[in-house]
Amino acid sequence: MRYLSWALLALAGYTLVAPLVKLATAEIPSDVALLMANGILVVAAVAVVVVSDTPVVTHLTGSHAIYAYAAGVCLTVGILAYYRALAAGPVSAVVPIFGLFIVTSSIVGIVALDEPLTTRKVAGIGFAMVAVYLTGVQ
Repeated sequence: MRYLSWALLALAGYTLVAPLVKLATAEIPSDVALLMANGILVVAAVAVVVVSDTPVVTHLTGSHAIYAYAAGVCLTVGILAYYRALAAGPVSAVVPIFGLFIVTSSIVGIVALDEPLTTRKVAGIGFAMVAVYLTGVQ
């Protein structure tokens, strides 16, 4: 269950991203805020790789590299759009809609990765959709 600790840390860290981006984009263009915030992410990722002495070059062309590159493209599109949405709209509406990735990622995992579909997952996906509707649609 080590993943649970990481997931909770991710939740704690990501919780303040949207409000802080909203505050930043009151005076800073969303693209510049994106560059600043994600520049810190890139520097931190490089530092983690260096400190952990994780080899990089061997993985740049490995059989699974295409998935990492595709994830990078998807992350770029998603985060660019997210920052622009936060600059234009209320956090209380943008975040729940963005949060639908819980639903869509779960469905992709079930359909494309053969993860089991259980009654509990169906209920969770349904409740997530209801929660987004109740909190995000204005």
